[in-house]
Amino acid sequence: MSKQPAHRPQRSFPNAKRMIVECELEECVHCEQPLAASPTWHARKTVQTMGGPLFVAGKSKKCEHPGCSHFGHHYHASGILRISLPHSTYGLDVLAFIGWQHEQEHKQFVEIQRKLNGRGVEVSERTVGRLYRQFLALLGGMNERIETRLRETAEKHGGLIWGIDALQPEGHGTLLYVLYEVLSGTAVTATQLDHPTADELVAWLEPYQALPFKVLATLSDGEEVIIAAQQACWPQAPHQRCQEHFLGNLAEPVLKVDTQLGQRMRDDLGHLPAVPVELEPSVDVVSDSRPALPPLFA
Repeated sequence: MSKQPAHRPQRSFPNAKRMIVECELEECVHCEQPLAASPTWHARKTVQTMGGPLFVAGKSKKCEHPGCSHFGHHYHASGILRISLPHSTYGLDVLAFIGWQHEQEHKQFVEIQRKLNGRGVEVSERTVGRLYRQFLALLGGMNERIETRLRETAEKHGGLIWGIDALQPEGHGTLLYVLYEVLSGTAVTATQLDHPTADELVAWLEPYQALPFKVLATLSDGEEVIIAAQQACWPQAPHQRCQEHFLGNLAEPVLKVDTQLGQRMRDDLGHLPAVPVELEPSVDVVSDSRPALPPLFA
């Protein structure tokens, strides 16, 4: 008797929020000419996060400079790695929640499953165990497969671009810092630290600082300790602030005022009757293509 394939439930999240993540790079790393935005998505998936389901799509950019050695090359949006790992439909905050609950709260997988289900995250006990193993692998750091991918990326582009992001899931006692390589879209390692200093982050980054690969640039949000640690580890590499975080910080006060304005308009105008819709009169026009008859009387 042949073994039946494992059942995978079909999940649908029609009300998932949408997030379009664009490539953070502005210029080609080879010719330093402006990159052109691609109209299509290079990746898309629905991710279950602690804040609810999220539809995420990544938009790449490409080099359109004819004289560039990498003309036509697409640079993908590595910012998706700040939301979930590749080929995973669960957010990094879910992995961090599972790790914290199992290691610090000493909860069994079935207990964590019930907690997540109560928070609206659809997950089985078996999947909780698999996500926990992914979490441990991420904390474990670089392995042979990741090192090979970094080497291939450095050979192709002449170096690497290191990005760091930090998140603190609700109910989690520490921050989860994730190190990823931008050009290859590779999540390399992570660590759990309670509001670390720049020196503590430098100690965490020391094995990756020693890699024999040129660092073309570094990328992060506006957290000062992250920027200080990156500049200490790779002082020759230019630093760029993540556009998604930067634009989000700019838009936050505007969105707050816009929400208040929308509420005021609903309060002031909500009692007005709806505007009547004037329908065009319906006229039946019959087209007669028959030849005209001669008059009965001349």
